[in-house]
Amino acid sequence: MTFLLGFGVGLSLIVAIGAQNIWVLSQCMAGANRIVIALVCVLCDCLLITMGVFAVSYVQILLPPLVPILTWLGVLLLLWLSWQAMMRVRAGGNVLIVNTNIKAQSNSKTALTALAITLLNPHVYLDTVFLIGGVANQQPSPMLFVAGACTASLCWFSTLTSLAPKLKTWLNSPRRWQIFDCSISIILGGMAINLAFG
Repeated sequence: MTFLLGFGVGLSLIVAIGAQNIWVLSQCMAGANRIVIALVCVLCDCLLITMGVFAVSYVQILLPPLVPILTWLGVLLLLWLSWQAMMRVRAGGNVLIVNTNIKAQSNSKTALTALAITLLNPHVYLDTVFLIGGVANQQPSPMLFVAGACTASLCWFSTLTSLAPKLKTWLNSPRRWQIFDCSISIILGGMAINLAFG
């Protein structure tokens, strides 16, 4: 159960279509090395998620009163993300815009760019270190939760890189985009409730 919860939490946070995922899709469609991109993104996620678990655990030892504050900040952040996704559903008309008029880079440049886009994005730290680390430390087996979240990252980026052209077509439908955002909103809202009362 802990593994599945980690998988669900990790997947719902990672799949949000932001700058990183759009860049991944663009590069894959331009013919970049998909394995290099997937490896860099997954390894970064796993490293940050693991760091988050130990960081929050360390905070629990040094400053126990800070943990409830971090927990409720996490609840508020999840509710905010859920609300944003539901507002996108309500507005409708969203499609995925990917720039396919780009040239593929060398493997080394691709890896460095993937590192930069991943590690210079402030949201990645909120998601992997703060949120996932906070939820993981409330589980009976934090490392099993981490394994689930890391598996979610592996599954997502493997799918994203291997099926990039099909995903672009699928997410160009406003109706499908609404279904996608609605699912994310429900999952994030459920996570917030579980974190608050679990």
